[in-house]
Amino acid sequence: MTFGNALNLSADEVLSTTRSVRKRLDLERPVPREVLLECLDLALQAPTGSNSQGWQWVFVEDAAQKQALADIYRTSAIPYLAAPKPEFGDERDERRPHVHDSARYLVDHLHEVPVMLIPCLAGRAENTPGVSSASFWGSLLPAVWSFMLALRSRGLGSAWTTLHLVGDGEKQAADLLGIPFDKYSQGGLFPIAYTRGTDFRPAKRLPAEQLTHWNGW
Repeated sequence: MTFGNALNLSADEVLSTTRSVRKRLDLERPVPREVLLECLDLALQAPTGSNSQGWQWVFVEDAAQKQALADIYRTSAIPYLAAPKPEFGDERDERRPHVHDSARYLVDHLHEVPVMLIPCLAGRAENTPGVSSASFWGSLLPAVWSFMLALRSRGLGSAWTTLHLVGDGEKQAADLLGIPFDKYSQGGLFPIAYTRGTDFRPAKRLPAEQLTHWNGW
């Protein structure tokens, strides 16, 4: 079954309106497996180093497992959100209260999302020295981002979170889900749900000219 691009968005619209969705995740509406697999089929077209395709994708629908993952996440998220953050001196500081409120909402409701995803990559990141780490994660992160874009084009949203990986959280999640901890690294924990409304707009970002260098720093 093919669900297609339900929102009929252009590539530019998808790219400019896909971001972390937390408070607008629909916690009540089920997410069919067929939609997830369709998005994943698209994501697997992303580049991967040496065409290794060493990724594995763990979707979690079970309520008890979702609660356990949310508990692992909360253990690191609460102190992280409470810690002081650096000042940027620009519009990013103005958005911080909104981002904090959104992140706290996810902490409180993460266990309620219809589906969670943990993408995994063959190998252990801590065993990847220096420059090789860019190549290592470069074999997974493009596919994960493609997956999020595919979700957006079908009226679903997600948020890229990594706080469950702090301390022994990754090992706890691996034990919970049977992920071979010594053979695979986890790339994050992604809540997945349909969104309440689809009218997302481009975010306020620093202008490109402030971040761009030509022929040197």
